Amino acid sequence: MSFHSLGLNSQLVNNVQALGFEQPTSVQVQAIPEVMAGHDVLAGAQTGTGKTAAFGLPLLDKLMASGDRPAEKQARSLILTPTRELAQQVFDSLTSYSKDTGLKVAVAYGGTSIKMQVQALAGGVDILVATPGRLLDHAYVGTVDLSLVNTLVLDEADRMLDMGFIDDIKRIMKRLGRERQTLFFSATFGKAVKKLAYDILTDPKLIEVTPANSTAVTVEQMVYPVDKHRKQELLSYLIGSRNWQQVLVFTKTKQGSDELAKELGKDGIKAASINGDKSQGARQRALNDFKEGKVRVLVATDVAARGLDIEQLEYVVNFDMPFKAEDYVHRIGRTGRAGMKGHAISLMSLDEEWALRAIEELLDSRLPQEWLEGYEPDPFAVVPNDKRPSRSKDKRRAKAKSQIHKNRGRHQKRG
Repeated sequence: MSFHSLGLNSQLVNNVQALGFEQPTSVQVQAIPEVMAGHDVLAGAQTGTGKTAAFGLPLLDKLMASGDRPAEKQARSLILTPTRELAQQVFDSLTSYSKDTGLKVAVAYGGTSIKMQVQALAGGVDILVATPGRLLDHAYVGTVDLSLVNTLVLDEADRMLDMGFIDDIKRIMKRLGRERQTLFFSATFGKAVKKLAYDILTDPKLIEVTPANSTAVTVEQMVYPVDKHRKQELLSYLIGSRNWQQVLVFTKTKQGSDELAKELGKDGIKAASINGDKSQGARQRALNDFKEGKVRVLVATDVAARGLDIEQLEYVVNFDMPFKAEDYVHRIGRTGRAGMKGHAISLMSLDEEWALRAIEELLDSRLPQEWLEGYEPDPFAVVPNDKRPSRSKDKRRAKAKSQIHKNRGRHQKRG
């Protein structure tokens, strides 16, 4: 099947093909006709399955077919995302898809100048991509009119609920007209997600590319039990001894992400961190450096990493096990995208076994575990403040550095 056979406008098809996409993905094949037919859609799709095009292309097609133009400050369609990074990613994709169509796409999120966003909204827009908080800022001061929005998209709705946006979403919904099409995309479906979905959708078409709350079959998963105070040492060992060149690492706290990036740097591994305490500019620079290979490891919190679009990312590491089992699905969804093989590694201390049980219950499967020689957890070890004597730590660090430099030489020779 081709994009053209889905009935899309020829200009949109040309734009998509110019971007290198020849065949639609499963979620696109299923969703595009339903959206074009005007149905509400409830879609379960993991990150990396092509869901942005699944709702973006038919939305653009409908706007082109109508021939209408937005009035001053009016948004004809609205896409809500949980994070700045995802909003920017969706905006960039829609801008590429809509090239030479005459349609206007704008983006609004916090952490950047609101004045430029006001200017972009002044003449009206066909599609507005926004985070809930910043959108309400615009709505309250009257710089955007949402009353005539004819299509609403909630992208990664589960994450918006996890981040506490439910009240903001309800406030936004009150500003929208009743006559609209609603598209609901989520990777996981807990009780709260299902309740929100059926509160705002009307007789939706259900689209499920993979079973709800599941992980991509292309991702190889492994859990390494290890003492908490030796996690950073083990991470450096894995990156160095196995010559991993691009690794996304998840921590549970902002401070933890900054500290881990510094510790990895001391081991000779170039690393950067992104979290909610950093400015949008700093987060974008760190992401760009990671994509360009200037840094080998990107350490992130769940919120900061949401919506990251990194092509061909092979390794994701859970340095801290996620507090919510659903977050495990989102985290490892960063790898194994578009049918490519990926690896998801979890470093689990004894006090995190409850998190593993919750993940396995959600996935309805057991995750493989392996004890690495030399890093076997000691159930009787008591280490004050999770630290070993500095002399021992320095010896381990020197060993890790030696392995890293050895592999770096091999990598350079191959290049």
